[in-house]
Amino acid sequence: MNPKITKVEIITRPNKFSELKEALNDIGVQGMTVTQVSGCGVQKGVTKKYRGIPYTPELLPKIKIETVVSEVPVEKVIEAAKKACYTGEIGDGKIFIYDVSNVIRIRNGDEGKVALDNER
Repeated sequence: MNPKITKVEIITRPNKFSELKEALNDIGVQGMTVTQVSGCGVQKGVTKKYRGIPYTPELLPKIKIETVVSEVPVEKVIEAAKKACYTGEIGDGKIFIYDVSNVIRIRNGDEGKVALDNER
């Protein structure tokens, strides 16, 4: 039986990236992809002020961190992300979990869990 491979996608505030990256590294997450994104959720429609002028932001800057894990338990990744990204305010973000059917390393054709190992 092949070990389970899971993709974890975390969307959160840009200023939480360093804390999140450190938390993930501390539990053994070896690689991640980071993308600057824009989006809105519950906070859409909340009026804010910029230089004293009220405005309603349509899309807010966020950061998306994607990682694929097999050895590190998904629950540890989720708990580390929740702890690192938490402020208690609207806009802390979301965590999405996906099952991955296969991983293929382009360089040498390794597949499955072996393709995630950095030693090869």
